[in-house]
Amino acid sequence: MEFVLDGRSRVATYMQLVLQVKQALRVGLAQPGDRLPKVRDVAQALAINPNTVLKAYRELELEGLAEGRPGVGTFLVRTLAGPALAQQAELRAELVAWLHRAQTAGLTREDITALVDTTLRATPERPPTNGAAPA
Repeated sequence: MEFVLDGRSRVATYMQLVLQVKQALRVGLAQPGDRLPKVRDVAQALAINPNTVLKAYRELELEGLAEGRPGVGTFLVRTLAGPALAQQAELRAELVAWLHRAQTAGLTREDITALVDTTLRATPERPPTNGAAPA
């Protein structure tokens, strides 16, 4: 797992790390049993204080997503992927095609984010069908 920080984000650095781990768990890029990168390696790669990485890892432990093993590392212990994980590859391909169309139409990253966020807020959740989790 490789972390990326958004210096313009108002989200605290440690929370950006937590959210990235959660996203990886949700889309199946990370699995229970996977070891998170060493604190020292993350701190060096991102040029941040190691205590920031420790805080993120502690938060993941508090949420029951990770477990620290002294002298060995921090390991993921639970997934956030739902039953619809198998359908994500096809949906991702469709999303990538849509993103290319949006960029061709002249939308910036911020425009796309705003469009997605406002559409999500304006779209009521539908109850699950066939045992699938809501979108």
